Amino acid sequence: MDGSVLANFGQLGSCRPPSLEALLMGVVPLMPMLDVLPNATIFIKDREARYVLANSTLVQRCGSPLLGKTSAEVFPAKLGPGYTEQDRRVLEQGHVLEDQLELHLYGTREPGWCLTHKWPLYNSEDEVIGLVGISVDLQAARETHPAYQRLAEVDGYIRANFHRRVTLSELTRLAGISVAQLERYCKRVFQLTPRQMIQKVRLEHAHRLLQTDMPITEVALQCGYTDHSAFTRQFKELTGFTPSQYRQAAVG
Repeated sequence: MDGSVLANFGQLGSCRPPSLEALLMGVVPLMPMLDVLPNATIFIKDREARYVLANSTLVQRCGSPLLGKTSAEVFPAKLGPGYTEQDRRVLEQGHVLEDQLELHLYGTREPGWCLTHKWPLYNSEDEVIGLVGISVDLQAARETHPAYQRLAEVDGYIRANFHRRVTLSELTRLAGISVAQLERYCKRVFQLTPRQMIQKVRLEHAHRLLQTDMPITEVALQCGYTDHSAFTRQFKELTGFTPSQYRQAAVG
């Protein structure tokens, strides 16, 4: 799914229908198109964060009916509340979530990386009546891009050094390009910013270590965090739950 499709779907957030039901009447005819997207989960939720629309990809991954339920009721017990907490920020604060790198665990307990977008939905009285969201699977690197080779070196460098602080200046020197070019090319080749690439590698390593008995403070150090609280904060930002909650869900 390209950026133009995301932008068009995100425009639902700027609509001002009289009610959520009226908006759904306009979206339902699009479901056949939304149901054939294997790499994107698409959903609409009401003011109580309950699913009122979900494409077939999301339903299949969750392995259970979704309508009328919140994420806390659908996803594993230790994980769902974190997703619902994110929904609450959108619904109660009008928070817009764009291009958020996230690690999801679906019903199979297999982790999957995606970029999530959520927008609040307003009625004609300018009141929040729900939210619309899309989570797009992170795709494989675009090896045909002219900058792929030098960026592959950047990716390899990050994977070899993620256990310490990696700076943009290091990466730009390695690639021989400016910061602006690095940001632009990384987004085109990996669909991620350099910062997100570092986060992803660290969280992948944390996912593996959290399935062992290693103390979480040691996991943080192994993943490049000298501050345990910083590790916990970023881990929750990217997964919706704390390292200890994730450990219980992943191995439980």
